Amino acid sequence: MSEIEIFRKEVREWLQENCPESLRRRWPDPFAEFSVLRKLRKGDSALWLEAMIKKGWTAPTWPVEYGGGGLTRHQNAVLQDEMVRISAPEPLLGMGLSMIGPTLLDLGTDAQKQAHLPGIITGDSRWCQGYSEPNAGSDLANIQTKAEDKGDHFIINGSKTWTSGGHLATWMFCLVRTGKYEKKQQGISFLLFEMDQPGITLKPIKLISGDSPFCETFFDDVKALKENLIGKLDDGWAVGKRLLQHERSSIGSSPSQPSGENSKVPQLVAMAKQYHGEVNGRIDNPELRTDIIRHLINTRAFKLTLKRAFDEAKAGASSGETSSMFKFYGSENVQVKHELMLEAMGTNALAWEGEDFSSGELETLRTWLGCKATTIYGGSSEIQLNIIAKRVLGLPE
Repeated sequence: MSEIEIFRKEVREWLQENCPESLRRRWPDPFAEFSVLRKLRKGDSALWLEAMIKKGWTAPTWPVEYGGGGLTRHQNAVLQDEMVRISAPEPLLGMGLSMIGPTLLDLGTDAQKQAHLPGIITGDSRWCQGYSEPNAGSDLANIQTKAEDKGDHFIINGSKTWTSGGHLATWMFCLVRTGKYEKKQQGISFLLFEMDQPGITLKPIKLISGDSPFCETFFDDVKALKENLIGKLDDGWAVGKRLLQHERSSIGSSPSQPSGENSKVPQLVAMAKQYHGEVNGRIDNPELRTDIIRHLINTRAFKLTLKRAFDEAKAGASSGETSSMFKFYGSENVQVKHELMLEAMGTNALAWEGEDFSSGELETLRTWLGCKATTIYGGSSEIQLNIIAKRVLGLPE
């Protein structure tokens, strides 16, 4: 038995023993229980988080010195496979693990890593993003929020919008204007600061789904310590772009099939058979069956492309533009999946509220509404195509 096979056996046994049965279900809402701060966790969610923290598996590939698991890419792939096999959810979700943490590993000082990474890994801190402003969305470099140098700290004034989870966050990573510039990308700095301080006002934004996971955020003489300046002063655009690469890779490479696929039958296929029936094991709707098969083939090809790109990145042969390709195709593919789920449900896809519909049907419609944002946040699909056209294909502007 090879080392990786031995590791798989150990992981399988550990997960079977430590992952609570009650959590082996759907892929969680990123703003729901699995992104809640450690101190607010209850019941099986708390038990699962604590067990994974002890193993370092909330951040499996991060260095052990910060509390990570120190796993190789192959070991992490095994861990993810085994978690999907038993429908084990990720114990911790959020921008700390997917965005600011990887950026600190790339560009942070030793002191900054020691100060922030352990709290991200344990869920003792929760992060939000201060990028977009009322006049700086797709044109992000047009930000106007200012930070004034006060010696050992900065004083921030301005506003941000579409702050995901801002009302629940303990820290923000933020792009601010700190200097003069000829080009808009100059004179920008990347700062971290605590959200629980005077001068920060949050106003929830209600979405079509009925939820309010986003906020408008206003700063009135908010303090950010100099020690929490990431990268060089006035060179925050480079840091911000690095973080966007991590964000886009995370969005693009997130599983298009939710947790809960512990059988050999993909969730989408099982749903189609439930509503349309089956003949000799096949979905009894030829047109829908063809569309689902095409989607599953494309998803498989995309996963293999991701694997190849990760191998190239490890060998130092990958460019930052691959994140734009992942983000574009991955987010589009997720939307295709949820469109097919609604098509499979037929008139049951009209579910909004009431006892006439199952909780699964109600959730499926809301998830479909929510996934419309995947081609917008983190840089819209149009922006990703422009990046690919200019930086990969070399086309003129």
